[in-house]
Amino acid sequence: MKLSDEKKAHALDRANRRRSGKVAFFAHWARIVVVSLALFVVIRAFGVEAFKIASGSMEHTLFEGDFLLINKLVYGAGIPGSGRKLPALHAPRRGDIVVFTYPVDRRLNYVKRITGLPGDTLEMRDATLIRNGRIVPERYVMHSADEGDQTDDEFRWQKAYLIGDAQLENYRPSRNNWGPLVVPVRNYFVLGDNRDNSSDSRYWGFVADSLVRGQPIVVYYSYAPDTGDRLDWLTRVRWKRFGEIVH
Repeated sequence: MKLSDEKKAHALDRANRRRSGKVAFFAHWARIVVVSLALFVVIRAFGVEAFKIASGSMEHTLFEGDFLLINKLVYGAGIPGSGRKLPALHAPRRGDIVVFTYPVDRRLNYVKRITGLPGDTLEMRDATLIRNGRIVPERYVMHSADEGDQTDDEFRWQKAYLIGDAQLENYRPSRNNWGPLVVPVRNYFVLGDNRDNSSDSRYWGFVADSLVRGQPIVVYYSYAPDTGDRLDWLTRVRWKRFGEIVH
């Protein structure tokens, strides 16, 4: 009888140890999952975020269908719910490609190139950008053949920032001819590389520093827009763009 009781106790002890082992195993993996999710949230909020190019306004630098990783720390990541930013590694610079919240509709994010910093005087003459009195070499800019110039009532916002000899009553800005105007403090002037097919600062104004979200660093995936062909997915992936550094 005593031997039987010992066997039962031994069996019960083994069962308890197996149960404890299972609990410890699941607790271990639960901790890993929780920590991983927490790290993902922190990294996405303050470090790196994915972004998809939805238009051709930056061709031939970035293409519609490019998927980018954005460095949010470089300009100071925004602190959710506070309207503030973490300290920046450095301020945005002329020529930087940036992702920002669209000032006209803050549900959207845009990507453009910074062409004017606070205090810069900008103007455009026959599609040539002039900054602080000097022509800006823009080897990355693409122009559409025979596109011509365009006027638009949206350009009228520029009147509030005109300087020099510009006459308000005679000011007739167009896509390729405007200014000179001065970029305000804590704001940036941005343009698309696909200059004739870009909605940018020429149309809707400056980008406030608080709206700048980060700097694209690499293309991690890319595919061409849908053509409607059932089999086009076989050839839509742009393999050569994988790992392309953005600059």
